[in-house]
Amino acid sequence: MEKNSKINPPCDEKCPVRASLSLLSGKWTLMILFQINENAVRYGELKRSVTGISEKMLIQELNMLVENKLVSKKVFPEIPPKVEYRLTELGLKTLPIVDQLAQFGLENLV
Repeated sequence: MEKNSKINPPCDEKCPVRASLSLLSGKWTLMILFQINENAVRYGELKRSVTGISEKMLIQELNMLVENKLVSKKVFPEIPPKVEYRLTELGLKTLPIVDQLAQFGLENLV
């Protein structure tokens, strides 16, 4: 019996899975992307909706997402400062991945 299995290239520095994981593998990354989704979300909303994350970690994750161009940050010139986060075009491309993970969790884990 002959196997029709796909042969994948090695997971070296050019591996697309490795590249994707380098952007999306943080403990909180996908949960933050899931919460922002297609909305403009303020910091306080994110803090309340991603339960268990510390302020320090949320700030670090948001800065990393902005740096990696998955999320944009808009600061309004008012007092107290108002900051909104929204997914960029690249960030919006992650939503099908996040939705599939959510669906898997609903069907198999929750």
